[in-house]
Amino acid sequence: MNTLMQLHFGQAAELLVPSLMHGFGVVIQATILGFLLATIIGMIIAIGRLSSLKIIKGILYVFLEIIRGTPLLVQLVYIYYVVPLLINLLASLFGYKVDMQIAPLTAGILGLGVNYGCYMSEVIRGAIVAVDSGQTEAALVLGFGKYQALFRIVIPQALRSIIPSLGNYLVMMVKDTSLLAYVAVNELLLRTQSFASQTFFTIESYTYLALAYLVISIPLSHLVKFIEYKLKTNRR
Repeated sequence: MNTLMQLHFGQAAELLVPSLMHGFGVVIQATILGFLLATIIGMIIAIGRLSSLKIIKGILYVFLEIIRGTPLLVQLVYIYYVVPLLINLLASLFGYKVDMQIAPLTAGILGLGVNYGCYMSEVIRGAIVAVDSGQTEAALVLGFGKYQALFRIVIPQALRSIIPSLGNYLVMMVKDTSLLAYVAVNELLLRTQSFASQTFFTIESYTYLALAYLVISIPLSHLVKFIEYKLKTNRR
């Protein structure tokens, strides 16, 4: 009881919440850009894996195994710390002297995009394969080219069926933005850690942090469910 009396949720809210509001902007920016990048990467990988060229399928298979076999946090750290060093080393081999650096938020967006893009590619590929092959055959008969049929007939139908799955990935990405704190992105977690270490309002700080993520993720989850419901209703 004495411990509870020593908590200062009001004071912590007055000092921390304004900072968290700024962190919201970083989370939203990282999520939107990361998700757009993931969708593009996922689409490219999905189409590439449906290619008849074995070398392309082989390269993409190895890439997928590497990304899916390593944690997102490790990938973020690798992109932020190691990739610039590799680029500098490669440039020096060709006689160029560069000092390549990647901004923390850029590294975070790239990490989220690549990681989620690999997982989303399997969902997209499965949806494309699930579209009735008769759709493609009919498009070819009507004079469409192979890729015209793919992009104008097959993919729109495939994307419609996986919108709920992509929405779930979006919710997951919001929560995974907390990992960007480890590459110095000043998002919600890093702001909270800094505040807690300065004020020692540990319980209060991390309670507000959890509430902040709930404020984002719960409405977003319900929005995804609503979209899924509307899509099911429209199909009937």
